[in-house]
Amino acid sequence: MGKNRMEAFSDGVLAIIITIMVLEMKVPHGEGLIALTPLIPVFFSYVMSFVYIGIYWNNHHHLLHATKQVRGGTLWANLHLLFWLSLFPFVTGWMGENHFAAMPTALYGVVLLMASIAYWALARRIIAAEGETSLVARAIGRDRKGLVSTALYAIAIPLAFVQHWISLAIYVLVALTWLIPDRRIERVMAGHEAT
Repeated sequence: MGKNRMEAFSDGVLAIIITIMVLEMKVPHGEGLIALTPLIPVFFSYVMSFVYIGIYWNNHHHLLHATKQVRGGTLWANLHLLFWLSLFPFVTGWMGENHFAAMPTALYGVVLLMASIAYWALARRIIAAEGETSLVARAIGRDRKGLVSTALYAIAIPLAFVQHWISLAIYVLVALTWLIPDRRIERVMAGHEAT
């Protein structure tokens, strides 16, 4: 089965997720800049989630670019990833509206953790279908960056109940590490196209 339908569907879902997140930001009553002050936590949580959705969209695009075909298991693994990403509008809004209180900040971390695991499962499903010598397998390798990110999310969740700012700092740190483009797939694809 070709990968185009899965990629188009995923792009559409991610676009809807971003749209829902921005629609959750309510227009303040008042015309001065001071009226925006209560929205600062909401806006910060939106920006962080927008960046995360962008990171997933970018990496998902690269992953599928290196994928030759998809099978039923790959479709389900992709839906599993989209399920967790679809929870971003809820946890983003809850965390921002409650000024990064412990429980919403921890739940935000749970969604980040589960999305990370789901992305790992999608990559492993593709590798299982295409083999250990596939482009995806060669590009991802041991995926240290992904494993470290997942571990940091797991650490940040309980820390939200100790000091929620530490958890937020971890979420931002992980996002910043992924903003630097992951060139693994691009390098493998360039080498493959050269041969």
